[in-house]
Amino acid sequence: MTVHGDLELLARAGHLFSSVREEFVCAARDLDTWPRPAARRVARTRVRDSGASQVRKLLSPAALADEGARAHLNELAARGARVRIAASALPHETIIIDRRWAILAGADAPGGRAYTVTSAPTLVGGVHALFEAAWEAATDLASFLRGDQPQLDAGSRTVLRALGSGATDEAAARELGMSLRTYRRRVAALLDALDAGSRFQAGVRAGELGLSG
Repeated sequence: MTVHGDLELLARAGHLFSSVREEFVCAARDLDTWPRPAARRVARTRVRDSGASQVRKLLSPAALADEGARAHLNELAARGARVRIAASALPHETIIIDRRWAILAGADAPGGRAYTVTSAPTLVGGVHALFEAAWEAATDLASFLRGDQPQLDAGSRTVLRALGSGATDEAAARELGMSLRTYRRRVAALLDALDAGSRFQAGVRAGELGLSG
């Protein structure tokens, strides 16, 4: 079955979120993959109240860029959910329920994303195997947060955004209202914080860590 948009997904397959008995697993880029917050809250509440014995969430590093998201994930972990962070960005959201159902999200679209809901054993089993492989290679949330992820202040994020814009140093310095010398010093400090040997590597590293300008 293919549905379009969060509301149709809840209307036609929302009962699946309430039917979890053993395991609910979810892989997603971040916590905002559902455009409609109300629909997301309904799905979360149904899973929480379903009596699932195990909940696992696998997320991209980008999910930790927002303080509110980090707090939410820590709360989930405190309630017993297992949360891991993948080494790099994940594609569109995937949900697996009791290894019986899989919900696969498509790309963002003006009319809402398409979701494929399937119970085909071969497809569900294959998706679950891919999830397990990514899960084994990921890092536990607490360990990831205790690691070496750099914490960039507002000024560093502004410089990171300027680097990503492709502007020359002179243009970026003017835009940020600082001298060329100061801008270049801030760029050097940013590269050091990201353990990057070049500006290109800094951009790649920032993307891997889910840091944004």
